[in-house]
Amino acid sequence: MLCDDCKERPASVHITKINNNKKTEKHLCDICAQKSGELTFSTEAQHTVQDFLKSMFSYGFSSQPAPRTEYTCPHCGMSYSDFSRGGKIGCSQCFAAFGERLKPLLRRIHGTSSHTGKVPKRNGGKLAMQRKLQQLRQELDRHVCHEEYEQAARVRDEIRLLEKEITK
Repeated sequence: MLCDDCKERPASVHITKINNNKKTEKHLCDICAQKSGELTFSTEAQHTVQDFLKSMFSYGFSSQPAPRTEYTCPHCGMSYSDFSRGGKIGCSQCFAAFGERLKPLLRRIHGTSSHTGKVPKRNGGKLAMQRKLQQLRQELDRHVCHEEYEQAARVRDEIRLLEKEITK
């Protein structure tokens, strides 16, 4: 396929634009693509893993430098911009200080923003039942909201049995 502009060189850049539900395609060679200003090509070295991780931590936040009055952790003095540059939290108090900004990031990386931990084998039975009870209550609320009363009654009965077993 030849370049749509010069009709001389083979097209190596394919641009698809959608404006007002109308799709337009353009097939250009490298030279015409640079001239059109649609794309910029770089001869710099490829990005590193550190660049990738750094971009993950700054996802969704402004790329402009943080103002000088940025909030810092009262315990260790670390600012959020320090965290986004390095990718490491300063101390356990940073989670409380930057909580609202960290929650979306933790959800994206780990799938949840709350730590559930591991259940010890010795006392795990009661803890596992309490977690199961919490899940069942959420399921019950979901069924009631969707007006699925038969399933809600089944879950309610399961909750009652589990509560009796926990109080033994």
